[in-house]
Amino acid sequence: MKTRSTIQSALAAGMLVLGLTGSAAHASVVLGGTRVILDEKDKEATIRASNEGNTPALIQTWVDKGDPKASPTSIEVPFSVMPPVARIDPSKGQTLRVLYTGEPLPTDKESVFWLNVLEIPPKATGDLAEANRLQLAFRTRVKLFYRPTGLVGTAAEAPSRVTWRIKSAGKTLALEATNPTGYHVSYAGMDVSAGGKTVRNQEGGMIGPGETKTFPLDGEAGLGANGSVHYRAINDWGGPIEGDAPVVPAS
Repeated sequence: MKTRSTIQSALAAGMLVLGLTGSAAHASVVLGGTRVILDEKDKEATIRASNEGNTPALIQTWVDKGDPKASPTSIEVPFSVMPPVARIDPSKGQTLRVLYTGEPLPTDKESVFWLNVLEIPPKATGDLAEANRLQLAFRTRVKLFYRPTGLVGTAAEAPSRVTWRIKSAGKTLALEATNPTGYHVSYAGMDVSAGGKTVRNQEGGMIGPGETKTFPLDGEAGLGANGSVHYRAINDWGGPIEGDAPVVPAS
């Protein structure tokens, strides 16, 4: 098992994907989901980490508040992950338990954090130890939602309750979305159609409870009235929720 200083050095190395040999590198450890939902009534949530590589993998796990550069030793969050460090053999898996430690969080809306899984490559041996190679650490970060009981509506309904407004942004357009719900709503993208024209946002993003967010659109200004937005939201399991909603034209 590597020491904490070794793990911290691996974290600082970042998530580059090319070695000095010129061959592509990729993570061996894969998570069994793109997000974790921790319901208040359950006190914990789980996610599976699987080693799809050919060698044992060492992982370190922790939760952060949204700053990917924050050191695991300096972060204070009301969650712990078990195990914090684990070895996963090839073709095997490890269940990660995210535990809520009880410090107060808002009760009228979801809170969002990030689960980190850092994979540290094994030390090269034999001929590989003599080769001119760069060993890289890979980190996977997925959203962790803490969901209090008693929220109005459901997470699946939240995308349909978002309101939309077109805004002019110089020669281009932007789409302003307001989320009145207690849930975070994540979008993979959206299309806006009006007056026979369609403009798009293909990057998406997340809107927090009670927040308003602006999404840039790729078309020039000039959409007419009576427009609609076709959105592609993401559900609790990482799957799609598609729908249509009216959009208020730019004033």
